[in-house]
Amino acid sequence: MSEISVNSAKTSAARIELQYLPCLEYFTCILQYDRILIDIEERYVKQTFRNRCSVLTANKIDVLTVPVKGYDAVAPTKDILIDYNQDWLRRHLGCLKSAYGKSPFYEFYISEFTHTYEKKPRFLADLNYELLTICLRLVGIKKEIRYILSGEREEEKGVDNVISLINNKKSQNSSIYYQPLPYYQTFGNDFVGNLSIIDLLFNMGPEAKSVLLRSCKSR
Repeated sequence: MSEISVNSAKTSAARIELQYLPCLEYFTCILQYDRILIDIEERYVKQTFRNRCSVLTANKIDVLTVPVKGYDAVAPTKDILIDYNQDWLRRHLGCLKSAYGKSPFYEFYISEFTHTYEKKPRFLADLNYELLTICLRLVGIKKEIRYILSGEREEEKGVDNVISLINNKKSQNSSIYYQPLPYYQTFGNDFVGNLSIIDLLFNMGPEAKSVLLRSCKSR
């Protein structure tokens, strides 16, 4: 299947926060820029996609949350520590197997994710970045993506600040970068859009990038 071109963004770079196994809109956003600057000094906001994602199970949409240790109200993302005293690893891996164990590409990809979890990164930023790197490679998105500190200034002008624009508090109708494009899902007759990239990868495998390209909303 030939790829569909994404309209060039008005600016060449975007500043964005790290998210946990991000939703599809996060990736359609990345596709519309040449460079992605991941701000790890932006203020951490609880109960957001920074430490949670949504997957589709047999009965419902399930939200997987990475528990974090206590932090100051103004703590930057880079300082957030993962709380391994809670048994979240077993729950997340168990949920992924229950939700996607029978999906076409689960067996091809799951070991890479499991390996990352088994390393038990101390910081949420490190876990999120490593998982994001895996997802970008499996999807086939090749972009310049790097950490950046909030105080840094780009030499060039025109860096879009999209921090917190892709969030779990809004409806799909208000998505800036994403328009739902139905694809095969293991459970249910009604398509559920904008789930974690995991849903698209396990169900569509090598076709994931094509789906994302066609899911990009022109701005």
